Amino acid sequence: MNTNIHKGTALITGASSGIGALYADRLARAGHDLILVARRAGNLQTLARQLTDQTGRSVEILTADLTRADDLARVEAVLKTDASITVLVNNAGVGATAPLLQSDVEDMERMIVLNANVPMRLAYAAAPGFVARGAGTIINIASIVAVAPELLNGVYAGSKAFLLALSQSLHHELADKGVRIQAVLPGATATDFWDVAGTPVAHLPAGIVMPAQAMVDAALAGLAQGEQVTIPSLPDIADWNAFEQARKALAPGLSRSAPASRYGVAAH
Repeated sequence: MNTNIHKGTALITGASSGIGALYADRLARAGHDLILVARRAGNLQTLARQLTDQTGRSVEILTADLTRADDLARVEAVLKTDASITVLVNNAGVGATAPLLQSDVEDMERMIVLNANVPMRLAYAAAPGFVARGAGTIINIASIVAVAPELLNGVYAGSKAFLLALSQSLHHELADKGVRIQAVLPGATATDFWDVAGTPVAHLPAGIVMPAQAMVDAALAGLAQGEQVTIPSLPDIADWNAFEQARKALAPGLSRSAPASRYGVAAH
């Protein structure tokens, strides 16, 4: 497949396999050139050749371990200087399923760096250029544990809650400047994520596991429909809207000059 439509360049992290590789395929077929970022050079080279052969799009690779400051800085520099970039997909991440008492704190710290610090820095690198050009899209791949932290490891859930909050704040700040922000909250998805996280996907109930292709296609459909938060498996978007309305309804009571009366504490 080849297309004469050119929608700019999409930079995708964690692009060598799984969800990232599927985003690369779908965005190339939609008319984007690509910059693929991941640690595994061989996988990136193979994917780049395949996508170029199949779509005719330009595909660059950028081998980087985003937990290394120097590698992260190289990717930031590309986002700051390449004016052809119109889409950033913050997909790189790692998970964990073990509870706190069975987890190594050093592993947890590395997870926070990759899941929270890296997408924050890349968003900060991309956003000024998007604002200057009046257009751009940032897609942050979070997780349903951002709103259901009891389901998996709490540090993993916290890192994804950070990404959801960052996305909501960025939308609040940048929507009127032509920049689109989407947070994607997948449920269990059939990728190698689960093997790395410590619970093979085969151990999960089949009824809760979505094929990765379906998840990515649904997420992109949500983007096309203008969703700020996309939960691919949620049957009725009205449920999310009600959740958001309830959250926002708390705002008037979140910061006041006196404690709530139920505490029996007088303001001094």
